[in-house]
Amino acid sequence: MKKRVLFIVLTTLFLVFSCAKNPFTGKSTMALVDNSQIFPSAFQQYNQFLTENKVIAGTTDAKRVENVGMKIKAAAEKWLNANGYTEYLKDYKWEYKLVDSKDVNAWCMPGGKIVVYTGILPITKDDAGLATVMGHEVSHALANHGQQRMSAGILQQAGAAGVALATGSKSEETQQIAMLAYSGVSQYGGMLPFSRNHESEADMIGLKLMAIAGYNPEEAINFWSRMSAASGGNKPPEFMSTHPSDETRIANLRRMIPEAKAEALKFGVVFK
Repeated sequence: MKKRVLFIVLTTLFLVFSCAKNPFTGKSTMALVDNSQIFPSAFQQYNQFLTENKVIAGTTDAKRVENVGMKIKAAAEKWLNANGYTEYLKDYKWEYKLVDSKDVNAWCMPGGKIVVYTGILPITKDDAGLATVMGHEVSHALANHGQQRMSAGILQQAGAAGVALATGSKSEETQQIAMLAYSGVSQYGGMLPFSRNHESEADMIGLKLMAIAGYNPEEAINFWSRMSAASGGNKPPEFMSTHPSDETRIANLRRMIPEAKAEALKFGVVFK
């Protein structure tokens, strides 16, 4: 009886909270945690991070990060307004910071809080490369990927509780085997593919945004080729990774470029 009730509850939660569509992807998304809860927490964490790290301000690179970020934001606003989502960004509080770090990375927290590490600048190389990175990171926030990851985590934990309940009357060894099996299946068959899909969605949205902002989307190929070369091939197999392989990512981007250019053309941006 308990197992049946748990199944009904989980199924109901999934159906109820996966019905909202994201404007950028057109897909139904999980939202077990509301952005009204996520954004304030993200803003607080962002501010805490800035106090604990060296923020670079006033330099040419810092100004480039802010200028490119503003152009990507403006492109997102143009697209949303043109497609009837004029209120979509009302709770976003955009901020763009360059932080001194050797890490080859950048990130955007839910609600539009962005950090670019100095370590990635030699690979971004120019404004178009930086727009590739920032367009991708901003797109994670626009597509509510943070909200979806939290929701998926809740479902994963609920599933683990369900397995524990279902095997509660079994031997300890049987319970351990069942939990290990669930952990592997949920991770490699669920969470990791889920994360890779988010990365591909961010690539797609980011490519369109950088194009609308006036940056040639073909430059995204050059950036990711440089990223691939910089990694030296030192990455896990794709099925074990949160990200697509460099080869998969570049191939997908090549297919997306015509669509990105066509989207930019709607806003008067023309590429040869």
